[in-house]
Amino acid sequence: LLPISPSSFLFACGASLLVVSKSSIHTLCKSSSIMPPKADPSQVVEVCLRCIGGEVGNSSALAPKLGPLGLNPRKVGDDIAKVTGDWKGLKITVKLVIQNRQAAIEVVPTAAAMVIRALKEPSRDRKKEKHRKHNGNVTFAEIYDIAKVLRKRSLAREMTGTVKEVVGTCVSVGCTIDGQSPAEIIRQIDAGERDVAPYDV
Repeated sequence: LLPISPSSFLFACGASLLVVSKSSIHTLCKSSSIMPPKADPSQVVEVCLRCIGGEVGNSSALAPKLGPLGLNPRKVGDDIAKVTGDWKGLKITVKLVIQNRQAAIEVVPTAAAMVIRALKEPSRDRKKEKHRKHNGNVTFAEIYDIAKVLRKRSLAREMTGTVKEVVGTCVSVGCTIDGQSPAEIIRQIDAGERDVAPYDV
């Protein structure tokens, strides 16, 4: 930055030379020192996180989302571990409703997490056992109960569509339903061989 006149400077930027006025430099410095407005603590903010049930998450991963809202990431991580104790070892989604620097924690389970939970598999050490095959069996009644939980979030027009969404999740999980493949269950629903009771939220 070299002065070339009382009102302007010569600014070297790589291989280019720019002539910058004093007023623009003053404006640039003034604007860079302005801090963004602070968040209103009374405002309700919702934050969704993916975590492992029953385990304390890494506070460094929570800090960028919770720090600006005035929350202690370590304390929130401990609270999440307590709330998600019933989902130990499963990847689930957690919704934080934050107001006045207080976080209300709500578990938003996915279809896959509920199907794996319905298999009632023994707990595993995630560090020693990396990839477990979920090749167990669930009943159609359990599938229907899962569909009732997901009905509010489902985009299907009728309960039959929501049940078929959960059955499709069983394909990716790798389990069977009443000892039959999920594809066979969907065929039975489409053919009217298996009744699905209507359910509205």
